[in-house]
Amino acid sequence: MFADNEYGRQFRSMFRDNRGTSELGMLGAPTADELEQIKKAVAIMTAKEKDRPEDLSDEQIKRIADDAGVDGAIVAIFINGFVLERKAG
Repeated sequence: MFADNEYGRQFRSMFRDNRGTSELGMLGAPTADELEQIKKAVAIMTAKEKDRPEDLSDEQIKRIADDAGVDGAIVAIFINGFVLERKAG
């Protein structure tokens, strides 16, 4: 994981769009804050949610983020990326 280091910042910059966001880069090189938010969200997920994240609805993802007190967009990006990675693997 390349959270908050020089390589991670360089990696993220390669995925920036015209708005300056780097959603794809976040998955490979999250900031320390993003990583902590992801950890909090995963920590409150049930075993079934962790085992079958592809079955989660938008409403369930929002509930997880709200219950964890974290940014819903970060949780959604992480879960979507995780599901895509599992399908590719």
